[in-house]
Amino acid sequence: MSGQGKFSRSAEIFDWLSRFINLEQGYTPPSMRPERMQIIGELAGHPERCAPSVHIAGSKGKGSVTAMVTRILQAEGMRPARYMSPHVVEYRERITLGDDFFDEAVYLAAGDELRRLADILCDPSTEAYRAMRDVSDGCSPEPTFFELLTLLYFLCAREAGCDALVVETGMGGRLDPTNIVDSAAAVITGIELEHTEFLGETLSAVAGEKAGIIKHRRPLILAEQPPEALEVFRRTAAEREAEIFYCPDTVSIENAKVSRGGTDFTLRFKKKGFFDEPLDLSVAIPGEIQGQNAALAVLALKKTFPAVKAETVRRGLAGFCLPARFENLCVSPPVVVDGAHTDISARLCVKTFTELYGRDGVLIFGCALGKNDEAMAEALLPHFSYIVITTPGTFKMSGPERVYETFKRRQAAGACGKAEICFVKNTADGIREALNRAKKGSLPVLGIGSFYLAAEIRDFVKANFC
Repeated sequence: MSGQGKFSRSAEIFDWLSRFINLEQGYTPPSMRPERMQIIGELAGHPERCAPSVHIAGSKGKGSVTAMVTRILQAEGMRPARYMSPHVVEYRERITLGDDFFDEAVYLAAGDELRRLADILCDPSTEAYRAMRDVSDGCSPEPTFFELLTLLYFLCAREAGCDALVVETGMGGRLDPTNIVDSAAAVITGIELEHTEFLGETLSAVAGEKAGIIKHRRPLILAEQPPEALEVFRRTAAEREAEIFYCPDTVSIENAKVSRGGTDFTLRFKKKGFFDEPLDLSVAIPGEIQGQNAALAVLALKKTFPAVKAETVRRGLAGFCLPARFENLCVSPPVVVDGAHTDISARLCVKTFTELYGRDGVLIFGCALGKNDEAMAEALLPHFSYIVITTPGTFKMSGPERVYETFKRRQAAGACGKAEICFVKNTADGIREALNRAKKGSLPVLGIGSFYLAAEIRDFVKANFC
């Protein structure tokens, strides 16, 4: 599986890593053990300890919070290593030095070290292989794609001499490979029911998994939560003697103004230890949710790097944007893509979209298996005149036919608008159908439901329409 030799360019590293993706298909919650990543980290000399870290989990907004923390640290003159998923254009987006890619030499040195370690982990004669086998609950002891990708991130950070780690979880928290970090602060954004086959069928269960990133006597920065989830977070924090900074009790978000160019807002702090004066901030992503994301980022930074100044925060967030976060790809017709893939995030996205571009536009929708397509159909159906259901790329398993039936069924229930709904299984054909309909009627387009779908739309639009 691992192979020999050195990599000559970073793309080869990610091509090699993709061979491990199929290993993850057979994993079940009992076999997703944090002990596995501890074995891997110990073999590598614990690169995750090379710098203080901020660890971010949650169902929505965690990517924006991760990137905001990174941008502000970069504005402070630091060298933060950022870990995010998924990527939109290429894999290097997941592992960056601040907003930028690492030098090729860093990826190559870390990649060669990664393959050397993988050779050991995949060799049945080694102690590391036997240790992995003993904690893998009958599944393959070989490392998975995400375990190795996470290790590559830590190796890059160590190789480049980074002075901060900003780490987004891949899924959940307690069992996620990123949870090897002994973070200086944990951030948990708003949570919803998601990945229920791994995280549980109730909000309390999901919260219990996310709460796994809370560390002993380290602060927890917590977004507003449903009551049953908040109870779990408060209980876990108390058990671990972690001080909670609950956003609604700590900061208010005022004077939010959303335009097609972005969002302006004011953060006013209710507790001492942050900023004495309100912060007037701007980001280049439309949506009131960005004020909440910024609040979480600023609270986490002040508890982890208290010397950060107000002007640094303003400068770091000015012009802040991310691919596939309410990203407008085209002017005529307007084509907006967003990676929102949960009920609440879909509602927030469509609210912003209709306020800025009006109702009765064109929707392109696709989501991976395990997402709450029923709730998203309910949120999206009333706002569009034409809806194309398609496959959200090929990286994750999906059931687009079932999603189409969900939308048709919810519409037949009588409370979900009168949109014309069509099903086009091939992603490129579905995008073409939606954009052609939009151009004929001069209608705005929203692509939503999956970051992978957003990436497909992004590539298609840039190649064919703009």
